[in-house]
Amino acid sequence: MPVPDGDRPPGWLGIDLGTQSVRALVADASGRVLGRGSAPLAGRRAAAGRHEQSPEDWWAGVRTAARAALDGLDAAVLGVAVCSTSGTVLLAGPSGEALTAGLMYDDGRAAAEAAEAQETGAEVWDRLGVRIQPSWALAKALWLVRRGTAPGARLAHQADFVNRRLVGGPVATDSSHALKTGYDLLSESWPAGVFEALGLDPALLPAVVRPGTVLGEVCREAAEATGIAEGTPVVAGMTDGCASQLGSGALRVGRWNSVLGTTLVLKGVTAEPVRDPAGVMYSHRSPDGTWLPGGASSVGAGVLPAGADLAALDARAAAWEPSTAVAYPLVSRGERFPFLAPGAVGFMLGDPADDGDRHAALLQGVAFAERLALAYVGALGAPVEGPVTFTGGAARSAYWCQLRADVLGRPARVPEHADPALGMAILAACATQEGPARPLADIAESMVRIRAAVEPRPGGTARFTGPYHRLLDELERRGWLPAEVAAHAREHG
Repeated sequence: MPVPDGDRPPGWLGIDLGTQSVRALVADASGRVLGRGSAPLAGRRAAAGRHEQSPEDWWAGVRTAARAALDGLDAAVLGVAVCSTSGTVLLAGPSGEALTAGLMYDDGRAAAEAAEAQETGAEVWDRLGVRIQPSWALAKALWLVRRGTAPGARLAHQADFVNRRLVGGPVATDSSHALKTGYDLLSESWPAGVFEALGLDPALLPAVVRPGTVLGEVCREAAEATGIAEGTPVVAGMTDGCASQLGSGALRVGRWNSVLGTTLVLKGVTAEPVRDPAGVMYSHRSPDGTWLPGGASSVGAGVLPAGADLAALDARAAAWEPSTAVAYPLVSRGERFPFLAPGAVGFMLGDPADDGDRHAALLQGVAFAERLALAYVGALGAPVEGPVTFTGGAARSAYWCQLRADVLGRPARVPEHADPALGMAILAACATQEGPARPLADIAESMVRIRAAVEPRPGGTARFTGPYHRLLDELERRGWLPAEVAAHAREHG
């Protein structure tokens, strides 16, 4: 393992296998970014919701991104961890070679297999609080296997394929990536009875370890290809969503990270898994043994006009608090969280006076959905304490951050860097720390730099309560929001 000396301080490398690019980042113990690199990725989309990528392109992207991040680096990299898109899988051969394309996280071809898997393992999934979807890896595994497998084929998640190249031999997968393949996070085992009933050979499945487990060391061939020093520990990572949460620093029980980009994702920390009868939330297991429940909405910044001067619109929206209109700004048809309504469509109640008023209605509508989401997780018994951490592209808007803090009635923190690659650097640092062991939450807080702390303005929450309740009434009237959830949100949200 590389050892830092007096002239070369320690650093950790995080690699994020995204949809459009591979990103690599090296950070030191204080969270200072020492190097970055990236490489583009291209996929193939086809009819019936098919989305594939070449696994060899992932490895080529890692080589390019890692070398760029390490170029001129004045630090000793003590560990590397990889995250990838959740539910992306392939079949790999005995030597780790790709036997199939990578079926991406949003590939929906396995709808029939998902329904079969859900029915076959209904008791197990109910106990775990999950529902098998066509995009989940278990459904895709069935689809792949039923179209023929070569002798010795193994199921591999996106990160597994890269980790095997890094260490030069077989690797376990992590329980975070294995969740959507049907892994039982409570018993920490594969549900053998369900897989047997589905006709899945247990030999197809990888061994599973908790995130943060050292899988091996970078081999000579990988070192020559990537520039990562031979012998560097390779640490089991997490899905990109969990990696983003690590990168936000929100890792103590009761803390929540709200990721606002094209759509809205809310992820938090609980001592026990959240039981959600509606199935709109499910929980990952954190490396420290706590639980990471989360849900993804279909509202978000994707409704804002492309190419518009958003800073100018923000300034105009400030004159409309609250807006004369109330919006539920869905980016696409159907809502997934904080309620399940496949037929839901976006709407706006009232006619905005001008573009500034319309922009205000959209920004406020997303904030109302965020407030409802926090009320929903509270109704499920999850603690919601302290400040919320804002990440995602929308966190660049100081006005929207202030508005969201006002609507939520709670302080917010905006990190300087909160990308998944930083989350993996944090996980690698935790796994390879020397001296007395420090909790993951402590390490994350020391490595996540806060760019801004936002306090709700006096009277801000009360100013928006009326339109928020009007939105709840409309969602309930349309039959999308259950009455009991709406009642809880009015009283506690």
